[in-house]
Amino acid sequence: MAWSGRFVLLVALGIVPIVVFDQPDWLGLWLLFAALVGALDLLLAGSPRQLRLERELPERVRLGETVASALLLTNAGRRTVRGIVRDGWQPSAGAAPTRARLALPAGERRRIETSLTPFRRGERRAAQVTVRSFGPLGLLARQATIELPGAIRVLPPFNSRKHLPSRLARLRELDGRTSVMIRGQGTEFDSLREYVRGDDVRSIDWRATARRSDLVVRTWRPERDRRVVIVIDSGRTSAARIANEPRIDTAFESSLLLAALATRAGDRVDVVVFDRRVRGRIQGASGPELLSRMVDVMAPIDPELIEMDWSAVPSLVRSVTSQHALVVLMTSIDAGGGSRGLLGMLPQLTRKHTVVVSSVTDPSVLSASVERGDRDEVYRAAAAERSMLDTTRVSAAIRQLGADVVTGAPADLPPTLADRYIALKAAGRL
Repeated sequence: MAWSGRFVLLVALGIVPIVVFDQPDWLGLWLLFAALVGALDLLLAGSPRQLRLERELPERVRLGETVASALLLTNAGRRTVRGIVRDGWQPSAGAAPTRARLALPAGERRRIETSLTPFRRGERRAAQVTVRSFGPLGLLARQATIELPGAIRVLPPFNSRKHLPSRLARLRELDGRTSVMIRGQGTEFDSLREYVRGDDVRSIDWRATARRSDLVVRTWRPERDRRVVIVIDSGRTSAARIANEPRIDTAFESSLLLAALATRAGDRVDVVVFDRRVRGRIQGASGPELLSRMVDVMAPIDPELIEMDWSAVPSLVRSVTSQHALVVLMTSIDAGGGSRGLLGMLPQLTRKHTVVVSSVTDPSVLSASVERGDRDEVYRAAAAERSMLDTTRVSAAIRQLGADVVTGAPADLPPTLADRYIALKAAGRL
């Protein structure tokens, strides 16, 4: 048979398009042979549509931790599936490896594991699995994308829990469970002990002293069953990243440590995440249940790019409790103009409640204020000084209105806020 001139090659199955050749005889023969071999290789490839897929996945993981996600593949077809499997996780799920080799004979089952190290809170999802199946020679492949939804909830990391043991020890001292007894004005009477140098003379019990002929002082324990209401600002300012962490994540860390400490002290803790609507609410929980509910509610919440409605906060607090409470407002106070709503609302809260405003500060601003090696650094230092001055002015205005202010870098703010809570307990202000 002569192989010259123009001839049209139609490959079976309609996979390879029509190819028109006008080449010498030897090249035409070679291309025809390659096309036939490729078509045969593709025909012998296992069908990815014949795979049955299942997913094994933990429900929750803390941010930064690593868990295993497993795909179970069963070959229900008649040919071996040789190829590559890609599990389509969101990039923020931190999946590794993203692709896996597969050799699955007919009727058998394989397990493919993927490590997930999420770097964002919330629901991390996988919607599809893509399988590319090659023929025995590996020349051509079939590919199919199979719907297999999966999700894992990424919880706040609660890295500040490392500060909890030391703060609990200080609470035990306040509560009289160790030999150290601390007097706090307005706290509950606990017991009597001998006077030691440094004790407040106002704590001397003169009647007991007269009976025993030795100076005797009263010891006190902090009052229990106080109310702690935490309001977390989820407006636009909470979206700013400080030290590579969103402000709202620092607020979550601070609220978790404070809630863990307060519930151990016997106080009742309620948490509300709010901007112009309630984004999350935790009420009526205590102990381990409180922290579990808090991380579950906080996990999917992202900041809204809208202004915080401070005028609604007093009624929000009243809906939580009508009693005197410690109200902790977690927000930003680094701009005077953005804090007008907060300052205008504070007198309504401070008339009845003990109020603490907690705000994260940027450590890079402090470092920029002292670097003045060249002209650019001088300009940055001037801007940093202005920012620090704004924060100082807003803090002074908050204190004048009867509230307290706690500030700190992202790593320092949670323990600093916990220390302020302990100081308020010791002073009998709760």
